[in-house]
Amino acid sequence: MNDLNAILEPGMLVQHPDKPEWGIGQVQSNIGGKVTVNFREEGKVVLDGTRIALMPIFDQ
Repeated sequence: MNDLNAILEPGMLVQHPDKPEWGIGQVQSNIGGKVTVNFREEGKVVLDGTRIALMPIFDQ
């Protein structure tokens, strides 16, 4: 399997493609395909980077 989120680094802003209601999240860590993101509306979530392609946000 491919890590869809290999480019994500701590501090980057992302959105979950299937959960827009979670709002914008900030990547906390990206280790071994597990991406931890702190979303504004959902809180801290650990995601499987091989299954969900988070969408980076480069400007707001």
